[in-house]
Amino acid sequence: MASLNSILVSFILVLLFSSSCSALSDTTPEKFYQCICKNSDFSDPFTKAFFTPNTDPFNTVLNSTAQNLRCLIPSVPKPELIFTPMAESHVQAAVICAKQLNLQLRVRSGGHDYEGLSYISVMESPFVIVDLSKLREIDVNIEENSAWTQAGATVGEVYYRISEKSKTHGFPAGLCTSLGIGGHITGGAYGSMMRKFGLGADNVIDARIINANGTILDRQSMGEDLFWAIRGGGGASFGVILSWKLKLVTVPSVVTVFTVPKTLEDDATKILYKWEQVADKIDDDLFMRVVINVVERKDKKGERTVQTAYNSLFLGTADRLLQIMNESFPELGLTEKDCTEMSWIESILYIAGFPTKTPPEVLLQGKSTFKNYFKAKSDFVREPIPETGLEGIWKRLLEENSPLMIWNPYGGMMANISESETPFPHRKGVIFKIQYLTLWNEPDQELATKHVDWIRRLYNYMTSYASMFPREAYVNYRDLDLGMNKNGNSNSSFVQASVWGNKYFKNNFNRLVQIKTRVDPENFFKFEQSIPTLPLTKKRRGKKINH
Repeated sequence: MASLNSILVSFILVLLFSSSCSALSDTTPEKFYQCICKNSDFSDPFTKAFFTPNTDPFNTVLNSTAQNLRCLIPSVPKPELIFTPMAESHVQAAVICAKQLNLQLRVRSGGHDYEGLSYISVMESPFVIVDLSKLREIDVNIEENSAWTQAGATVGEVYYRISEKSKTHGFPAGLCTSLGIGGHITGGAYGSMMRKFGLGADNVIDARIINANGTILDRQSMGEDLFWAIRGGGGASFGVILSWKLKLVTVPSVVTVFTVPKTLEDDATKILYKWEQVADKIDDDLFMRVVINVVERKDKKGERTVQTAYNSLFLGTADRLLQIMNESFPELGLTEKDCTEMSWIESILYIAGFPTKTPPEVLLQGKSTFKNYFKAKSDFVREPIPETGLEGIWKRLLEENSPLMIWNPYGGMMANISESETPFPHRKGVIFKIQYLTLWNEPDQELATKHVDWIRRLYNYMTSYASMFPREAYVNYRDLDLGMNKNGNSNSSFVQASVWGNKYFKNNFNRLVQIKTRVDPENFFKFEQSIPTLPLTKKRRGKKINH
């Protein structure tokens, strides 16, 4: 009986240790878990915050915030492990442990990377995901006009928490409310108040980041170069963003919204051509984007037409808006009944496409309203596209099942900020930015190829109408067609990366590379379109690099 008891005791001890930090295993997940426990105060069972492909919750966690279903099909490589840290020290440990175990680290805050690079990898080495969704605290200080927000919070949550404290404060960031604030700001973060206040990145006053050594830095300790780089230089090249300190802006207690659709039968081409003349010059309080898609004709059943919908936010009352529109853009024919006055937080829901009278509390759910198989591209336009050019666009849109173009106006504050103020360079002279999208609803490779080929042909057609030398692109509309770092086992080629780097960052790319070389000389934070280190870095690694 004594030997039986000792066997039972031994068995119980094995069970206990197998769910604690003392577990010993040669698998990557177990090694990573042990390392996290060793390098932080994490002491929970493995299943509390670690998810592997052979466990039931894995797909649920992987898919939870992933925006582009194209990146979740079975043929796409999956991580060896997903870790959901519950404290900053756990993220520090994740950086240290990924480095020790020679693992690629993918960091996800909101899952909106257009090519899925926060949760997939097509580079060679194995990778793990650090999902920041449990780090979403927001501390709003109205007296200081500021707010600290952790990287896992969504922009919708940030907006809600600001409006909870004040009806006349806001923050100028994204239109999509499920964007993770951590990654969103690293690419610039444009939204419906950009013409009045600039980008989200233009309104950040401090940050906390973990560097390649696992050290937490704030603005003072990281220095102005690195602080410059993380505000628009693209996510995940320089470290892991833990939190941002945002500068709040003043918004009126009453704003006005409208959406006015015009089809080809309503003279859409001429109206849009006039929009191109005024969109960047009209009153800074008005953000009037154009959402372009294909719809069924009302007068001829079974036939399709192009619709241009003018979807707008005005920071003021309907009376003043109508006066501005009658003076600057009467061709749209805006009327009083088209306009709806509301609070700023209600306008967030309106622009994001929520149904009328949806309570603002929905923003606390942080759920995406847009999950599709899709491919996207971007352009910046500096000269109006002539009507003949627009007609060529319509012809191509009508060839596609579910095309979508969104034209976002620039000018205003965007034209007053220098191209080198932050890494985001698309400023003075830009009339509008184009987002191209093609969507499908099945995980079919032939179908995907068909849609991707179509959007590439449209992009080629637009070459003569887009910006040139370089043909600019928006880093938050990630596009691997522009090029990628293919070898994960060595420093990526500076020349290779310059192709897409100049499109995203123009002349700021060289400064980003210099900063990257100083703060991450081993190129630990690398991915398919990460900022590269300078050539010959290996030879310099033994030498001290002056900051």
